[in-house]
Amino acid sequence: MPVSRRLVQIGIGVGLLVVGLLTGVLVMLLVTPEPEAAVESPRPRIELGGNTVTLPPPTPTDSTAAPVSEPNLRTLNAAFRRIADRVTPTVVFIQIESDRNAERNFRFEGDMEQFMPPRMRQSVGSGVILSAEGHIVTNEHVVAQAEAIRVTLHNKRQYEARVVGTDPSTDLAVLKVDPEDPLPTAPLGDSDNLRVGDWVVAVGNPFRLTSTVTAGIVSALGRQVDIIDDTFSIEDFIQTDAAINPGNSGGALVNLNGELVGINTAIATESGSYEGYGFAVPTQLVQRVVTDLIEFGEVRRGYLGVSIEEVDAARADRLSMDRIQGVYVGTVRPGGAADEAGLQDGDVVLAIDGRPINAPNMLQSAVAQRRPGETMELRILRDGEEQTKQVSLMGREAMAYQEWLSELEGGADSTREPPQSGPADPPSNDEDEPDESDATVNLSEWGLGLRPLQDTHRTAFGIDQGAYVVFVENGERAARAGLRRDVVITHIEETPVESATEAERLLGEATPPRVLVRVQRRNGTGAFYEIERP
Repeated sequence: MPVSRRLVQIGIGVGLLVVGLLTGVLVMLLVTPEPEAAVESPRPRIELGGNTVTLPPPTPTDSTAAPVSEPNLRTLNAAFRRIADRVTPTVVFIQIESDRNAERNFRFEGDMEQFMPPRMRQSVGSGVILSAEGHIVTNEHVVAQAEAIRVTLHNKRQYEARVVGTDPSTDLAVLKVDPEDPLPTAPLGDSDNLRVGDWVVAVGNPFRLTSTVTAGIVSALGRQVDIIDDTFSIEDFIQTDAAINPGNSGGALVNLNGELVGINTAIATESGSYEGYGFAVPTQLVQRVVTDLIEFGEVRRGYLGVSIEEVDAARADRLSMDRIQGVYVGTVRPGGAADEAGLQDGDVVLAIDGRPINAPNMLQSAVAQRRPGETMELRILRDGEEQTKQVSLMGREAMAYQEWLSELEGGADSTREPPQSGPADPPSNDEDEPDESDATVNLSEWGLGLRPLQDTHRTAFGIDQGAYVVFVENGERAARAGLRRDVVITHIEETPVESATEAERLLGEATPPRVLVRVQRRNGTGAFYEIERP
């Protein structure tokens, strides 16, 4: 039948096709050679000074490694917008007027200078609002020698500002304005959480271009670049490539959450403007300094009482250290905090309160964040063995530090180590009373503390008698009159002052509503203050 023949032909065709496919597969299996074992590529060899060195083979690509995801540019763009909206209102424009005569390199004899016309210098900077009541943090160098300070907010409102306190050691200062309404404030972030590569945003007023926002990354942490001109300079900078220029000083450096992580302070440049290297004081240090300046008008800083040096490869080898780490203790100040805790010359400080310390400026910054009387746990290395020491920091009023600090502040070479000889150790028995002639006279009603002159004071100030001002309480009578610490009271009214106890007596016997106090500064100049009588 025709239909049956047609079906038979189709079946034969399909069968031949299947046989052909099977034959092809069989031939491929027979012809394809066995896969050879991977042959290791020869390691490259190179001649170095006549010696043949075999380099290690290249690391194979790890196909299991997590790929770096492409950034979502729209999300990043939205983040920068939120930061700008949040932070810009908290950054202020600061205009300074100062006496240009104070910067001249020559002097007029006698009273000639008073007949010269005043010459005012104008400069600008930035600041960050820290409190709704009007406290503003900026750089000390921005407001140094300021005769008048004007602050302009983001909304164009202007206020006259006064200096609450300055800290040349960290180049920080606090200003105060008196607004009618609460001001927007910058939220504080934790600068210790920053990592190299993090995005950061700088906000300030470069070249008088107010409310300028630039972005970059954290280039490095813990930088010491020797730009703060102070005997006790503390540099632990955040380095960033966010554009920072003249006028940015005192402005904000914030993270992607819009939190303040640094105060922009300086740039490294050969041209005078941005070249990719900016430096900011971290907020962990800023917060500590600002708190003291607002509360006391000065920073009450604890001292460890050691001279320190870097641990390099050579020193680590001499000390038989298996790693290059820590900070080397060159000398321990007799009677100081470190000495009382049992530290010795030649110890290596490895960590403070569990945080590794691997550079001198890291140790300085850690100590600078604590007040006198606070305790630190130091992990040290001595003779190859690790030990733990509890150190209670001492203030600058401690007798163990008086000679050393006076010599440094009096113009001694700040690069040399503290003198090896010093005053006798303070009594270890709590029942022993300090020498009355050396005790600080605390005049709480007047808001200041006095101490008898030491030989170092007499040399530094060039006088034989008087009362050394150890501290001035912020907001109290002496501070309101403008009196600062580190001066010598030489007269009260018209009576010469021979000692701290006599100054206390003369102040107590004074009858005018405002008592005239004459002081002498370290540079030999005098000043008069009228202090309101309690």
